[in-house]
Amino acid sequence: MPPTLSQQIQTFYDSSSHLWEQVWGEHMHHGYYGPNGQQPKARQQAQVDLIEELLAWGNVQRPQAILDVGCGIGGSSLYLAQKYQATVTGITLSPVQARRAQVRAQTAGLSAQTTFQVVDALNMPFPDGSFDLVWSLESGEHMPDKTQFLQECCRVLKPEGRLLIATWCHRPTPPALTWSEQRLLNDIYRIYYLPYVISLPDYAEIAQTLPLTELKTADWSVAVAPFWDEVIRSALNPQVIWGILNAGLQTLQGSLALSFMSRGYRQGVIRYGLLRGTKLTSEPAE
Repeated sequence: MPPTLSQQIQTFYDSSSHLWEQVWGEHMHHGYYGPNGQQPKARQQAQVDLIEELLAWGNVQRPQAILDVGCGIGGSSLYLAQKYQATVTGITLSPVQARRAQVRAQTAGLSAQTTFQVVDALNMPFPDGSFDLVWSLESGEHMPDKTQFLQECCRVLKPEGRLLIATWCHRPTPPALTWSEQRLLNDIYRIYYLPYVISLPDYAEIAQTLPLTELKTADWSVAVAPFWDEVIRSALNPQVIWGILNAGLQTLQGSLALSFMSRGYRQGVIRYGLLRGTKLTSEPAE
């Protein structure tokens, strides 16, 4: 039988995470280059700045129990655990990532504050109301059911807890996506094992059906777009090229797709969407 989408995502990150960490560091997400995308800075600093800018935009107030949905090798989880002296649970589909995050937590002296598990974000094993911050940094694009994804994130939030999501989107519609735009998206889906992406207004529409208040969205495409050109430039190093070739076919395909993402931002079809909301203290009456 052909592998499921979850298995494909797991295999992709199992095979590529080591190279990413070795070459590009612990943070497997975009960087922030100022609101106009014009601030020159080192790529890794831009990635840390993105975390801080998201926390400020989300008005996050010292959470003590955090869920990191799509935690990678623990970059954001460890950062949040240290910043807030909080307990952080990171979930990923990749056993390789979970094990590496555990090792990194031990090295950082944060093992007592952090837990990393292999968990499907659409069917989380946590009780209702477990966390006061649910943080999802670039994992929504991998979810085959965006509504169920947001429902699960909301379910595990405590009353008055904060949901904060940053995710890849496509441009708002209408007008409908053109044939060339859809072809570019399909290429990105195929290489990065994405089922599909939706627009930021689509995310907002789903969020409005949930017991959330203080809903807010933002499009940070301009602020993060320089990231892909930075990654492309760094990948031209001969040692990096050799590492990509040795990491296997999936990692090679992923590296070749860097130009697709850069082009998607230039053409305006790829967007970087933010969503935040606060869990209601009680469910609204039907």
